[in-house]
Amino acid sequence: MDVTGKEMVINRKEMALKKVEKIKAGYTAFAETKEVAEFIRKQLAKEGINVHEDVTDLGSWFIVKD
Repeated sequence: MDVTGKEMVINRKEMALKKVEKIKAGYTAFAETKEVAEFIRKQLAKEGINVHEDVTDLGSWFIVKD
């Protein structure tokens, strides 16, 4: 629970879709988990968006190609 006494629910798919929107706007996005990175990969492939993915120990960077 957070300080308001309400539980926080994080929707990973929604988070991934927001990051895809950032990528489409020309920004780099970072996925902290493998699950979110996989959602991003699938959505980018579905939309035909080509990016460079840099996988690190901490997560994956999705970098827009020119």
